[in-house]
Amino acid sequence: MKQLLTLIFCLSATFTFAQDNLAQESITGIFNRTHDQLGSLADAFTEEQYDWRPADGVRSVGEAFLHVAQANYFIMMNLGFELPEGVDMMTMGSIEGKDNVIEALNQSFDYAKDAFGKVETESLADEIELPFGKFSKLSAMLIVLEHSGEHKGQLIAYARSNGITPPWSE
Repeated sequence: MKQLLTLIFCLSATFTFAQDNLAQESITGIFNRTHDQLGSLADAFTEEQYDWRPADGVRSVGEAFLHVAQANYFIMMNLGFELPEGVDMMTMGSIEGKDNVIEALNQSFDYAKDAFGKVETESLADEIELPFGKFSKLSAMLIVLEHSGEHKGQLIAYARSNGITPPWSE
């Protein structure tokens, strides 16, 4: 009986510890999937298609990927994380070339995923100010996730308009 109680106590302590970062780990898991899909979509476009846009005044393929990267950095900065060395938000929109855009996108996702893991569970309800309102830290993390998903949809439409089937749906 003592062994059973000890086992139950140990398992409950492990479960409690595992739940400590549940929000961060859950968001990171879905964010990984979005990153994988956006990465495979970024690879599927040709170099020339990175300049394609559906209409004047609308972001091109390359600009849409860079917009996602900028937003990843921007919102995580508002969560209190410093930009990595060499990242310049003011010039990021001028990055050209498929390989350079993909590199910027991947680095922004890696930065955000690393930052997600550093947000302390006790601070998830803390309020931060974004240009479009006040949000809890948890909500800001969800905004990063939702924003990248929104533009994944945009880029799927761009891909289909260019005869590209999203690689994960073939």
